[in-house]
Amino acid sequence: VTSPCKILKCNSEFWAATSGSHHAGAEEAPEFCTALRAYAHCTRRTARTCRGDLAYHSAVHGIDDLMVQHNCSKDGPTSQPRLRTLPPGDSQERSDSPEICHYEKSFHKHSAAPNYTHCGLFGDPHLRTFTDTFQTCKVQGAWPLIDNNYLNVQVTNTPVLPGSSATATSKLTIIFKSFQECVDQKVYQAEMDELPAAFVDGSKNGGDKHGANSLKITEKVSGQHIEIQAKYIGTTIVVRQVGRYLTFAVRMPEEVVNAVEDRDSQGLYLCLRGCPLNQQIDFQTVRSAQATEGRTRRKGPSLPAPPEAFTYETATAKCREKLPVEDLYFQSCVFDLLTTGDVNFMLAAYYAFEDVKMLHSNKDKLHLYERTRDLTPGSTAPTGTHPTLWVALLCLCWLCLL
Repeated sequence: VTSPCKILKCNSEFWAATSGSHHAGAEEAPEFCTALRAYAHCTRRTARTCRGDLAYHSAVHGIDDLMVQHNCSKDGPTSQPRLRTLPPGDSQERSDSPEICHYEKSFHKHSAAPNYTHCGLFGDPHLRTFTDTFQTCKVQGAWPLIDNNYLNVQVTNTPVLPGSSATATSKLTIIFKSFQECVDQKVYQAEMDELPAAFVDGSKNGGDKHGANSLKITEKVSGQHIEIQAKYIGTTIVVRQVGRYLTFAVRMPEEVVNAVEDRDSQGLYLCLRGCPLNQQIDFQTVRSAQATEGRTRRKGPSLPAPPEAFTYETATAKCREKLPVEDLYFQSCVFDLLTTGDVNFMLAAYYAFEDVKMLHSNKDKLHLYERTRDLTPGSTAPTGTHPTLWVALLCLCWLCLL
């Protein structure tokens, strides 16, 4: 599935045609206005297929602002001007930034170091919140992951198989809001089979402000892995395409996480509050049914037949290849292989944990395990239960007998 909205194409065409012209003298104004009219014409052509697209609406508003700033008429030629190259010393080359554009130097100059938190979304999808809560969710359609005073992140999840409740992230939009003398508003958008190494306007940093390089995109693996550093808010974002779908991971200071004007709206985004109860999947119950179904080879499975059939045993063996510790990342891998039959979901779980190792500030909390509260008398510890917790439970029972 590919989005019919062509706003990324419009943005890249405009950037390619005008790079550097807004730095030039008045003689370039007609050429720049011509490019703006072509940009506006392109957005109108794709308007019907871009309803609800944040990047599209951001571009439309941006065009209107630029028209006013450059005194451009909406009527006139729309032929594309010649391609231009960035002049020496353009803002993309700057390496200096004011102190306010470095989070640790400015926000915490005379106080303790900030406490960083992590959120990640991957697979079917599985969510690790800023409070280290782990959930498996349905959340089909568009959902906000983060929404605070500095940035907004929205994901769109689509069904993996027809008739299945299994969904995965097919689109991601990140809006970095304009901040003091550091960065202009920037929008990043990725879709299936399209992981750009630039913002939607074609730039790779925060724009024309003095601290533009406090926001930068770096391509780690072409078409598969990008990293966004937002130093002015102490934030690192990792976006990957694994197979056909996207994964998201972020490291962010608590102070930034909780920076919202309307605290009542904080509960609306997933990284902070998790998925709504009616969107959560009972991970343990479904996994238990999958294991039973895999062992008994019942006919008429409850889940739609995946492209490649995994049994519980083969899925477990496959996931152990990349995830030797049987934590919730391992269990998510098994769940996804049984649900989708797509081996790329094993890689999604693996890379999600690799991102946790890089981004999580507390190395003692990298692995997450199932709680023991669901154990019934006489039952054994489920696969993946943290050994320390299980031993503690046995000791408690022994003390009760005494």
